Amino acid sequence: MSNQIIPAVIAFVAVSILSPVLIAVLRKLKLIQPIRKELPSDHQLKKGTPLMFGIILFVGIIISLLFSPTPLMYFLFITYILFSFVGFLDDFWKASRQDPLGVSSRTKLIFQFIFTGALLFYVIHELGIDTSIHIYKDISLDLPIMLYIIVITLFVVGSANAINFTDGLDGLLGVVAIPSYFFFFIVSDSSEVQLFCLIMIGCLLGFLIYNIYPAKAFMGDTGSLAIGGSLSFLAVIEKVEILIPILFFVYFAEELSVILQVSSFKLTHKRIFRMTPIHYHFGLKYGWSETTIVSVFGFISWICVFVCLTYWKLLLNP
Repeated sequence: MSNQIIPAVIAFVAVSILSPVLIAVLRKLKLIQPIRKELPSDHQLKKGTPLMFGIILFVGIIISLLFSPTPLMYFLFITYILFSFVGFLDDFWKASRQDPLGVSSRTKLIFQFIFTGALLFYVIHELGIDTSIHIYKDISLDLPIMLYIIVITLFVVGSANAINFTDGLDGLLGVVAIPSYFFFFIVSDSSEVQLFCLIMIGCLLGFLIYNIYPAKAFMGDTGSLAIGGSLSFLAVIEKVEILIPILFFVYFAEELSVILQVSSFKLTHKRIFRMTPIHYHFGLKYGWSETTIVSVFGFISWICVFVCLTYWKLLLNP
């Protein structure tokens, strides 16, 4: 355990020390967040906050590789880099052009589907992950390889984008993602996965020093999509896909709120929520502060983790 905690502490310290430097660089390069006009007035005050702060999390994946240069760790490293690349394109477009819309959703999805397909091919043929969905102890739903790839590709891309939607308030994604990485640390028998998860937790704790309200910099898609991709593939590697609707409950609630809002408006010209993703709704309708919303969503995430750990221990773990 100590040989895993030490790299996590190193990651925390490194992120804590290097973050002010990165924030200063981002500010000097004028890579700042453009704010959508429809966002609440308190969000308009955040205009000019440095964007792409998620780059700092690269410290973690580099440390992971230095301490454990194994094929699985290389896979986690590459997964993080590829999804981060998609987010970086979006963030750079937003910041350099001061365009809050960023790169088109279609372009981002094309990249994500291509990268996910390639990564799944590697997972199946090189890491030897079986093409089944574990349901209960030794009971699994065996899928033909092509059907498995289609289903899991949709799951990974959908989950990654759901996690991306969650990055909308100061500190929100960091607070919600820490329990998710903790879950995979507990259930994994792989020392590489455990090390990666602990290091990511250490990085996120250091990151939150500068990202909790009022945030000194925003993670951006550079970090949120990367976190989404890594968490989604951890679920695939650990064969706990059946638990994802619960484990990722907060993320899916954010994504579903957007889908329902758009669908409702197109069909009836009426909105279900005051604003989506749903974290905005609680602030506008009930007057919750950002810190209250972040605290509640983080608490729900921990509850989901403990529910999943109970299911995994009693009903899923052979």
